[in-house]
Amino acid sequence: MTVRSIAAAADALAVLSGCAPPAASTNDPSATPTTTAASSIPFSLYTHCGIYETQVLHTFFVADQPLDDGHGNPPAGWANPYQPGTITVAGSKAVFHDDTGHAVTFHERPGATSFLRTCS
Repeated sequence: MTVRSIAAAADALAVLSGCAPPAASTNDPSATPTTTAASSIPFSLYTHCGIYETQVLHTFFVADQPLDDGHGNPPAGWANPYQPGTITVAGSKAVFHDDTGHAVTFHERPGATSFLRTCS
């Protein structure tokens, strides 16, 4: 009997007996999912000089569409210096929402260790 025949016979026996082959090892990094479920957390978005970027934990994000009033302040209807709300991080994207209907989408700046601009 060849190795293939033995393997085929073992698989057939497992099916007939109601058993399944052993699950893939959880120690294999390629077998584990790389994404985690996203969840919203309370967040105070710094708005004092407009909305250009943010930091969540140790990751820096830049706004897809920066927001300001044209004079380096937050747009009308936004609190200054912080807007309370929630932020959801999923992969390289972070989305800020607040109770007044504002939403800002940010994308990660891989390898960033500081903000692009400093607000005075």
